[in-house]
Amino acid sequence: MSLFGGALSVEGVIFLIFSVFVIAAAGYGLGRIKIKGVSLGTAGVFIIALLYGCFFFNTLGAELSVKSGEISLTYVSNGLKIIENIGLIMFVTAVGFIAGPGFFHNLKKHFKSYVILSLVLVLTGGTVCAVCILTGKNFSTLDSKEFTAMLVGILSGALTSTPAFSAAKATVTGISPQLEDLVTVGHGIAYIFGIIGIVLFIQIIPKILKADMEKERAILAADIAGKKTDDTKKKNYVQLDGFSFLPFCAAAVLGIIIGSFKVRNFSLTITGGCLLVSLLLGHFGHIGKVSIVPSDRTLKVLRELGLMLFLIGAGVAGGANFVKYFNWIYFVYGMIMTVIPLITGFIFAKYVLKMKLLDSLGAISGGRTSTPALGALINTAGTEDVASAYAAAYPVALVLVVIVSEVLILIFGQ
Repeated sequence: MSLFGGALSVEGVIFLIFSVFVIAAAGYGLGRIKIKGVSLGTAGVFIIALLYGCFFFNTLGAELSVKSGEISLTYVSNGLKIIENIGLIMFVTAVGFIAGPGFFHNLKKHFKSYVILSLVLVLTGGTVCAVCILTGKNFSTLDSKEFTAMLVGILSGALTSTPAFSAAKATVTGISPQLEDLVTVGHGIAYIFGIIGIVLFIQIIPKILKADMEKERAILAADIAGKKTDDTKKKNYVQLDGFSFLPFCAAAVLGIIIGSFKVRNFSLTITGGCLLVSLLLGHFGHIGKVSIVPSDRTLKVLRELGLMLFLIGAGVAGGANFVKYFNWIYFVYGMIMTVIPLITGFIFAKYVLKMKLLDSLGAISGGRTSTPALGALINTAGTEDVASAYAAAYPVALVLVVIVSEVLILIFGQ
């Protein structure tokens, strides 16, 4: 059969699918383990995927291709990228539908706070990156351009931001195409702790504050109650199909098309496009007597399945690159760029903006454009209402991280 632009055995495809289910089973098992009330949750899938990539990436490549050598690993990488993107589309589309009913009410009420918090998060990350470039370039074996490309890649990984990663690669190409690889390496090294760090942060903060989660859920629900709908209201409208897959798939298709448009190297990306479309459909809810919103049951399943596939696709490839390019000092840079903006952002949200706990954590997840963070927050909070704050902060951060990444390269990478 022909797949990914070359020959690929049926057995190879089955082995890839088998690997996905092995990682998922082991990952959910790991995610169930709690230490003092803190668990990895779905991020356990990411850890197992990383380990799988570290130890079995080459084996997977040999099994997947009837050819041997480097080209077989290209098949693997392409296959994993497909799994990752399918998962990402499913997850953000489900999140958009879930957040849609209360989104505009919440955005109108807290718009200024979301914009300011996104600015604080992204600018803090950019400032830390600039300081690391200035203090570390004299001790690096890389020249100034190479070191800047590496650290801006680390920033995009620490923020778990695909748009920043894409923008950084596009910008360095104009300086020197060879710098693209360094951006990619930096992103891969920092991405690992970027995900794990924010997932643990989301769970640890409520425990440090000894938060009453039932009370916090009630506060959040009252805060965004303006236009929420429930399954009882949805049942009054005609469903297009039994599981409401038609509106979900239609939203994904339209979102992919919108996210593919580029204006001067900037685009909403597939993630932003799918989120925007599903938010709008979730907000309006119906056309006449016809429902354009999937049922809550369908959305929860697709959200979790999408997150799982996304973490597997990104994790296996990240694990392979981690082994290949790992340098402890770059990992430390990534930790710094992950932790400092998180702590700064939360302190600013709590004490300056006076935001409620779950609202601030949701906005921080969106301000970091972090898909896994939202999944962890939904599990920690015990409510999907947090998706509203995530969705409100996400577009602002999406634009800011792209601008900051490009500015850093233009200032320090010349």
